[in-house]
Amino acid sequence: MPPAAPPDRARRLSPLPILLARVRMPLMWAGTAALAFGGFAGLSWWVRGPLFALGLLVYLRLGRVRCEPRTVLPPVRGRWMALTGPADAVPSQGAHAYGQTYALALAAEPADGSRPDVAWRPLSRPPEEFPAFGEPVHAPLAGTVVTVHQRARDHRSRTSWPWLVAMVAETALRELRGPAGLLGNHVVIEADGGGYLLLGHLRRGSVAVAPGERVAAGQHVADCGSSGSCAEPQLRLQLMDHRRPLVAAGLPLRFAPGSFTGPHRDGVPRAWRPFTA
Repeated sequence: MPPAAPPDRARRLSPLPILLARVRMPLMWAGTAALAFGGFAGLSWWVRGPLFALGLLVYLRLGRVRCEPRTVLPPVRGRWMALTGPADAVPSQGAHAYGQTYALALAAEPADGSRPDVAWRPLSRPPEEFPAFGEPVHAPLAGTVVTVHQRARDHRSRTSWPWLVAMVAETALRELRGPAGLLGNHVVIEADGGGYLLLGHLRRGSVAVAPGERVAAGQHVADCGSSGSCAEPQLRLQLMDHRRPLVAAGLPLRFAPGSFTGPHRDGVPRAWRPFTA
């Protein structure tokens, strides 16, 4: 059993990043609508262009919360790898939207090399061929479950070069469905002491908790899946200031000292370098 996470110092959040998080998606929608249809309403390019540019800037780059990281336990056990994470780039997923500024994307990486790599063929693989699929996911901290979504199907991988290129369009279409289209099956836990922790890309029907239920740190809550916008079975882990990713600001987190071994920066695993939890 990994050591319990130590208590954190109080986190003071600057109001500007929080405000930008709340207006981020409405601003992006307004800018896109103005760019596409503003001409019919008589809006000039001098209005439509800057509005869209502002929305895109807030979506991608503005609104980073800087505060003391919340200490959590790793949500997985065994040998894993961060595909993306804040130890290497912030925002770690390329955008601040949906509370993902400091998000980690974790994939199982056994030492025997059984995880399929990106190649030209096959175009896609069933999720069962990836070692992360079906692996237990544990609560990184204690709290109360506030959201459960587990209706999305587990899709085949996008680990061929043609599929990876096509994922740009696929992700855009998924975003039309809102956070659930991107995050797939997910659980949101209201953490004791503040903040909301999201576990995403879960396996359909595997969630073992319900809204309103108390969970302990380390408790099994679901299984890793291949739902939402992901190239292969993996786990999304992110901390937010609001229960709804649509209007949430991403908050920094770190793994508890002694809870994992491997390359890291300030308690966060480095991307593409295996660690063991």
